[in-house]
Amino acid sequence: MLSRYGRSVAKTAAKKTTLPITSSSAKTGASPQAAGVASRAAVGRIPVLDLSPQLNDNQWPARAFAGEVVPFGATAFREGHDLIGVDLQLTAPDGSETRHPMLLQGEGTDRYGVPVLLGVAGHWRYRVRAYADEFATWEHNAQIKVPAGIDVELMFSIGGALMLQGGIDQNRPLAARRLFQAAATALADTSKPDATRLLAVADAALRQAIATHPLAGLASLSAERTIIVERARAGVGSWYEFFPRSEGAVRQKDGSWKSGTFRTAAKRLPAVAAMGFDVLYLPPIHPIGQAFRKGPNNSLTVAAGDPGSPWAIGSADGGHDAIHPDLGTIADFTSFLKKAAGLGIEIALDFALQASPDHPWVQEHPEWFTTLPDGTIAYAENPPKKYQDIYPINFDNDPAGIRLEALRLLRYWISLGVRIFRVDNPHTKPLDFWEWLIAEVNATDPDVVFLAEAFTRPALMQALGKVGFQQSYTYFTWRNTKTELEEFFDGLATDTADFLRPNLFVNTPDILTEYLQFGGPAAFKIRAALAATAAPSWGVYAGFDLFENVARPGAEENIDNEKYEYRPRDWSKAEELGKSLAPYLTLLNRIRAKHPAFAQLRNLDIHASDDDSILVYSKYLDAAFTGTGQADALIIVANVDPHSVRESIVHLDVTRFGIARGDSFDVHDLVSGATWTWAADNFVRLDAFTEPVHILHVTPHTWDPA
Repeated sequence: MLSRYGRSVAKTAAKKTTLPITSSSAKTGASPQAAGVASRAAVGRIPVLDLSPQLNDNQWPARAFAGEVVPFGATAFREGHDLIGVDLQLTAPDGSETRHPMLLQGEGTDRYGVPVLLGVAGHWRYRVRAYADEFATWEHNAQIKVPAGIDVELMFSIGGALMLQGGIDQNRPLAARRLFQAAATALADTSKPDATRLLAVADAALRQAIATHPLAGLASLSAERTIIVERARAGVGSWYEFFPRSEGAVRQKDGSWKSGTFRTAAKRLPAVAAMGFDVLYLPPIHPIGQAFRKGPNNSLTVAAGDPGSPWAIGSADGGHDAIHPDLGTIADFTSFLKKAAGLGIEIALDFALQASPDHPWVQEHPEWFTTLPDGTIAYAENPPKKYQDIYPINFDNDPAGIRLEALRLLRYWISLGVRIFRVDNPHTKPLDFWEWLIAEVNATDPDVVFLAEAFTRPALMQALGKVGFQQSYTYFTWRNTKTELEEFFDGLATDTADFLRPNLFVNTPDILTEYLQFGGPAAFKIRAALAATAAPSWGVYAGFDLFENVARPGAEENIDNEKYEYRPRDWSKAEELGKSLAPYLTLLNRIRAKHPAFAQLRNLDIHASDDDSILVYSKYLDAAFTGTGQADALIIVANVDPHSVRESIVHLDVTRFGIARGDSFDVHDLVSGATWTWAADNFVRLDAFTEPVHILHVTPHTWDPA
């Protein structure tokens, strides 16, 4: 059984993935149209069906990111027993064209595929060509008939004619034509034994010439499809979130608070970079309204100095294009951006289209909100949660005006240097609005990335990816058992990979799951390891690295929630006391940076274990795509029960990560440093209270040919 990722064909295909497209050396056969006969057929002479990647309805193009290895596929067949060939014809953004031979993915499947690394951003186009493989058909028949003494000279005559055809094809180099001519002469030489004559087509140079430019007939070409390839950060990144107002916040002697600023928050940047995070996400940095401001733990009781929720945007100090005066000035913000960039960190800014009752929009554009029969403006609700401090936008009252304002705001922050936006609750806004807005932004700034905070129904969450969101939050935080995770990870790698890129945040200011509340430090290590190894993008909200696990009673969020109050943390002291997860997070990001297989999404394969809490999966990248000349293979074995020690046998399909069946290999644990020799079935013991997860780097044995 071949892997969907082309494991067993990758080495062969890798040698043939940069061939220029050339014309066929054989007649393609007269079409019904050419014969003057009207055709009602929707397929070509050789059907080419079910192209991938493409969205099911082909309403939007598929998406990938620069550096992603994309498995191209198509179903093709013809009547009878003659063999066919199938090619991917790929057009890069610069217009250059290459041909990539596609290989059969399994006997009897009629499914052909080839993995290709799409290295640059832009609009790629592809078509699939299927053709009668005249040489392969002849050789197949000749290898059976000639040894059996059946139609011997007829077979040599047909083969010789094919070779002569290649020998006169002016589209081939002179050296190749001479190879064909020599083969034709050898096939016709009746003085030689039949077996020797057949060897004329076994010459390696001749076969390479045939592979480069097949002897093809009856060719059919599929419709063209487009893939939008975006910059690497659209698909790969390690995200960290903190509230700049908490970094450097000080409680004064009278009990009041002095807010942190961009200048004090900048002091935290080196530590974020040292942990290996390359994207820093900031909650809204705008002025916060006073009306109905929420107090600690989302209470309606507000004391003087309570900072309020950053998502209650807008006050007399300005709206979405202003910075909260406590944080500093525009100059302070741009300085913060530059310091982050100097450390290899991009800043992701929150984009929340909503307003506090004090937002300038409420007076200037009351039509942008919903007015109730009693004359009041509707505030946000997610029953039983109420957000009296936030007015949602009504996108139907003045859609043109709202669109232009949203575009203006994004372009303003882009002009200051922001290239990533985390979009708050996009599923509560119209889908066509996002399709228009993201297309408008990416038309002029294709490097801008949008992350959807969309914890919503699958169809809606997936549609946001289809219309343009480069990344999305997912249900990962609520997938905790082995069975749940197997189904979830497999779906991300297969079902939605053409349009939805998951960002596996382990927690958020709104989400502290029961798993983290009651799982102890082991739960935090397990969730971090899974997120960091299963998907190319993952994220951590500050406090996770300090094992913060106490929830507000009756809620799935931290008590003393940072959304409503300052939360300065003593990071250094926690590390000194051994109460910080920062060293483990640093290790995970270091492993990710060293192993290119972790920068791919579609290469995750699920394996088996005998224990209902031992999750096993692998990530594999063929040597043709790693840039090092060496394949990159990793096996993750996780005890997902944070309260136990588990022992089990794990069962591996070793062909999924480049090992031949029956071979043994070495695995080196990148967490503990231990090394073992493994095969297809292996004993594991994972103690949740020490190291609950193996991250194993696979090294094949080098066998002595003797």
